[in-house]
Amino acid sequence: MTQTTPAAVPAEAGSKGLFSRIVGVFFSPRATYAEVAARPRWFGVLACTSLIVAGGFFVLLSTEVGKQAAFDQQTQVIESFGVKLDDAAYARMEAGIERARFTTPIGQLIGIPLVLAVVAGILLGIFNALMGGDATYKQVFAILAHSSVIAALQNVFAIPLDYVRETLSSPTSLQVLLPFIDDASFPGRLFSSIDLFQIWSTVSIAIGLGVLYKRRTAPIAISLFVVYFVIVAAVAAIRTALS
Repeated sequence: MTQTTPAAVPAEAGSKGLFSRIVGVFFSPRATYAEVAARPRWFGVLACTSLIVAGGFFVLLSTEVGKQAAFDQQTQVIESFGVKLDDAAYARMEAGIERARFTTPIGQLIGIPLVLAVVAGILLGIFNALMGGDATYKQVFAILAHSSVIAALQNVFAIPLDYVRETLSSPTSLQVLLPFIDDASFPGRLFSSIDLFQIWSTVSIAIGLGVLYKRRTAPIAISLFVVYFVIVAAVAAIRTALS
């Protein structure tokens, strides 16, 4: 059986501070995740990530451009599932948009840690129970928390572009690179769901899990991408069938 004890960080190397770990995720992920595996701290980095994402949405949705973009996006998503909206539904949505600058950031502050907690549990079960690993939940959660800084960077990059473009559709999706594909078609819906930052984040998570479990990064990354693509393809197929 493959030994999966996390790689140790030499004592003389010292402990990386919060800023060093955040920067390290971008520029030296393997060494940074080795540090995280040895010292699984998560609160500081997760708090920074959540606040950046929540703050970005608060700023955008406090503007008239952001409110209209959010309203348009909600309308398009609902109608893409074949739902026909009447005047009363539009009125309720407009009222909800006025509160969105508060409800959306709160949802992010709650949702980001919750989603990471669930995913960490799933990954721990797969690697420990099915593959003979011996990592702790805290270690896996800390890996995911540090990988979330990529989502924060995406938010910083995308929010200004969303304002200029007057839309909340991702400016870093594959669909942006393929504008000749019909947005309402299956390929269009599929490519609009595949984001370059999400791909980067998936690779980063694979690196972190590889370091933690002392396994090669490539097979982990391939497995994560298969799951990711199956989910987005299924959603795209359902939306296309209902539209």
